[in-house]
Amino acid sequence: MQPLRNILLLGIKELRSVMHDRVLILFVIYAFTLAIYSGATGISGDVHNASVGIVDEDQSILSDRIISAFQPPEFDRPVQISAHEIDRAMDDATYGFVLVIPSGFEADILAGRKSEIQLNIDATLVIQARTGASYIRNIISDELNRFETGSDEEQALPLRLYTRFAFNPNTSSVWFTGMTLLIEMITILSLALTGAALIREREHGTIEHLLVLPVTPFEIALAKVWANGLVIWVVSFLSLLFVIRYILNIPIAGSIGLFMTGTALYLFFGCALGVFLGTIARTMPQFALMTILIVLPMNLLSGALTPIESQPDWLQVATLALPTRHFVEFSQAILFRGAGLDIVWPNFLAVFVIGIAFLSYSIARFRTAITA
Repeated sequence: MQPLRNILLLGIKELRSVMHDRVLILFVIYAFTLAIYSGATGISGDVHNASVGIVDEDQSILSDRIISAFQPPEFDRPVQISAHEIDRAMDDATYGFVLVIPSGFEADILAGRKSEIQLNIDATLVIQARTGASYIRNIISDELNRFETGSDEEQALPLRLYTRFAFNPNTSSVWFTGMTLLIEMITILSLALTGAALIREREHGTIEHLLVLPVTPFEIALAKVWANGLVIWVVSFLSLLFVIRYILNIPIAGSIGLFMTGTALYLFFGCALGVFLGTIARTMPQFALMTILIVLPMNLLSGALTPIESQPDWLQVATLALPTRHFVEFSQAILFRGAGLDIVWPNFLAVFVIGIAFLSYSIARFRTAITA
């Protein structure tokens, strides 16, 4: 029982150290509140206030209808320009889209002849370029249909396609980005807090004070893991309830308790990784640089930003060894799709096994590093 008591008391000491570090507390609060809110609302994959230039060489009723169809909030009010202004406007990034309606366009449509409309796109705006081109294509198609049929009803086709969006009916990027940022913050902060605590002990010389106490390196490392993991677990829970659910108004389909249970398992890995990096880095700048080198690839390969299926086959297999991939998979399954334990238990098991294995290795390395 004495080892457990030592771990408990050392963890309480670690919690007091964290609570007295005001800068660290402010950073944690910022990361799980304002950073998530601003990232979810400020980074959007939707087309919003896209600038459009129009070269209307036809000056017809149909071209006027097409121009009038570009409405906020997706597009700014279109600005009519001349043909010789196109190159300069695109080079200066004045417009993201420039639509050229040729002379005789309406006459060709009425006569049943094929006609072409040119759409110039500033593809440096990668997301808006792809999505905006689809929007503009639909706008032109709808206006042509109304012009030819005289109504808003679509022409009869031999089939009817019904599109239903599951789990995110409005395809809101805020829902996806908010959840993704919460997952990323859990990874980054669990690693940063534990590693920073270890380096802070070394820089202040208090690690030597701990070593003269009747405690083992195993107890010291495990106390740091549970104490810092508890801090991240609590703030992530509060962020999920207040920032995600109430401020961003993102519905949570599944069990919050099940998600937090999985988060607790994942924090074993995150904090263990912090201990591991803390035994390698000697200063905080070194630790910060190593964190960037580790966290960025983990997040990119986890499936949080891009689908796992878009990766090469061999890399998809390799990412199975990353707890971040399993964490993202069960988080999205629970929070978006309402999955239960019967569906996500393989991910839970993978996170637990990998986390415990890495925790054991990190503690062994910590023991070697501080006793050397």
